[in-house]
Amino acid sequence: MTSTLPLLPVSPATAPATAPVGRVRTAAAWTAVAATVPYLTLKLLWLTGHPVGVGDSEAMDDLWLLNLLTFGMDAVAVALALAFVRPWGRRVPAGLLAFPMWVATGLLGTILVALPLFLLSALVLGPEAAGPGAEDGPSGWVFTLVYGGFAVQGPALITGFLLYARERWAGLLRRDRIGDLPDSPTLTTQRAFACVAALLAAGVAAARLYWASGGSAGLPVVWQEQRGRGMAVMDAVTAGMAVTAVAALLVLVFRRRPGWRLCGPLAVVWTAAGSVFAWGAWQLVAFGTSVTASADPREAVPGLLPLVEAGQVVAGLLVLAVGAVALAERAAAGAVPDTAWSAATVGPAARADVESAK
Repeated sequence: MTSTLPLLPVSPATAPATAPVGRVRTAAAWTAVAATVPYLTLKLLWLTGHPVGVGDSEAMDDLWLLNLLTFGMDAVAVALALAFVRPWGRRVPAGLLAFPMWVATGLLGTILVALPLFLLSALVLGPEAAGPGAEDGPSGWVFTLVYGGFAVQGPALITGFLLYARERWAGLLRRDRIGDLPDSPTLTTQRAFACVAALLAAGVAAARLYWASGGSAGLPVVWQEQRGRGMAVMDAVTAGMAVTAVAALLVLVFRRRPGWRLCGPLAVVWTAAGSVFAWGAWQLVAFGTSVTASADPREAVPGLLPLVEAGQVVAGLLVLAVGAVALAERAAAGAVPDTAWSAATVGPAARADVESAK
């Protein structure tokens, strides 16, 4: 969730020097960058006509746009990691940094939840039989390289962001409680948006759980034939994320636990809503929205699938809007300064707080 956090006025004479970046944040950021290299290299090979690790080389010609898009997404992850440790990253507007990080947290956080569940299912139920057309897909080592990279990149990037955020918005993330959120004139609107998001999330969760349990209505025929355990796990995780996101949001907007620290529910909403939005948006782009998008009727996308994906996108945006308004109002109340710039003007105690956040 994004917010526009005000900067306290600082004169050139009193402006603090650039604070050193902690070793943990530096290590996390550069680990995230290193973890993207295999994925970016693989995508670059595919984009330049070298279908390494793919059984059907002609399929790469049809997927060049998606490969270009995913290459760009991982390149953005590299830029985010660098922003957490480079001086220019302290000057990036909050919204410009927070939105792509919200999306990245949703995408990577979902994988970090789904991947262990998938591996556990393989351990308990045994290897899954290859479906039709599996020989034309990526080789097994490609799966290991890609998702192994995500498994490293996700925790590293999120760790770097948390340490960056603790420095920049230490008061909000360490001291505030749910009861500190203001009872503003927009609270009724926030609650209305949260309730609409909850209804949409309930529909998304129901559909995803239906597909996770083996239902096939609303899915392309090809998907029904090739659907495996991995997709079922992803559907189940998406359903869980949808319910979790709105449950935590309702706790915040209705102030059900005013004594709870704000950082816990905020982290849950951030991750789960990012997951719902990011995967819904990605699937809308990757799989299409039209029932006539493919000349092969077996590949046509029925109306229910894009409807569920659109529900995810709208629900995620509603949660984002509520969070952005609530945090902006909290910042406007003067309780959450941009500590990276204001520590030098508010005294040694605040400066010590910033340093300890590293």
